[in-house]
Amino acid sequence: MLFQIDSLWQILGWVLVFVGLILMNEVGRRTKVGGMICFVIIPVALTVYFILAHVGLFGGANNPTVAYMDGWFHYFKLYAADIGCVGFMMIKYKWGIGKEKWFAWFPWFIVAANIIIAVVSDLESAFAAYSITGDFAGAWWASNEGVFIYGGWWNILNAIAGLINIFCMTGVINLYTSKDKNKSDMLWPDMTIAFIIAYDIWNFEYTYLNLPTHTWYCGVALLLAPTFANALWNKGGWIQNRANTLALWCMFAQVFPLFQISKTFSVLPSVYGGAPKGFAAIDMYDKAIELYGAGLGKTAAAGEAMASFGITANPTAQGVVAFAAVIANVICIAVIIKRAIEMGKNPYTNDIWAGTKDYEEALKRAEV
Repeated sequence: MLFQIDSLWQILGWVLVFVGLILMNEVGRRTKVGGMICFVIIPVALTVYFILAHVGLFGGANNPTVAYMDGWFHYFKLYAADIGCVGFMMIKYKWGIGKEKWFAWFPWFIVAANIIIAVVSDLESAFAAYSITGDFAGAWWASNEGVFIYGGWWNILNAIAGLINIFCMTGVINLYTSKDKNKSDMLWPDMTIAFIIAYDIWNFEYTYLNLPTHTWYCGVALLLAPTFANALWNKGGWIQNRANTLALWCMFAQVFPLFQISKTFSVLPSVYGGAPKGFAAIDMYDKAIELYGAGLGKTAAAGEAMASFGITANPTAQGVVAFAAVIANVICIAVIIKRAIEMGKNPYTNDIWAGTKDYEEALKRAEV
């Protein structure tokens, strides 16, 4: 079992996030006005809000963003995702450098950069455990995000899967604008279901390992929203949907962080074995921050704190999903290599999945 679900509120929270992300993605993708509002105007307004909160307005240190989401990683993810959204809009609407052929590499580079950041985070967690126990068998440590993380060999496996996943992005320069009236989508036809499945399993495991108290939302609802849209009505637009929903989620989570860690909506993964009924992410937050601030986040003190909560690590699911992530990505890259050899083509400057159902359905939507 991946999660500890014991309340209908947790299910309702998931449904609200999943449906909300799908609807907001439609607002952002269908028109230029919607895109500008979602990915330019709102982020600019939020930037002003974040700055003012840090100088003492809107509650200052007691502001939820400042109190719970002040780590660099959260801001980085928000703005990196939003830069991706704007860049994709430039490509599909052919704004400025967006119409230049060399700029077609932008999506590959920004996705690759985000994967590398995640890989580094996975390795940090693995070596944090190693620094405590002298091996990679597993250990608790406290992060600057106020989360107790159980690092170990599963992080190394997932880091390997992430590195492979970067090279599973093929047909990099063959991007198109959809031919509907509003030119709603930037299409990447060669980014088929083979890549999407490999990416989703890897990214789910990344959140499951490194953002465990947020994973029910950012590792399940957030990942499934663009995949669902791509499968049913937006074939070929997955990467745009992924960037849009990620940016929208980061904006929401940055302003309303208590939603996913409160006792009402918080969902703990199975690694928090033996957690008392009603125990939530917020119950661990202050202790994790205290240990991190005292320089004890990567010491045995983290494990002692978890024991005091009555929690015993159960990393079984972490290990199983790590193996699944590696297997999915190895299969994907192996098929890519095989098809590239058979076609005698460079898989990054050519469409390696041409002729497959997913590819052809996406290409039918393209303005070529």
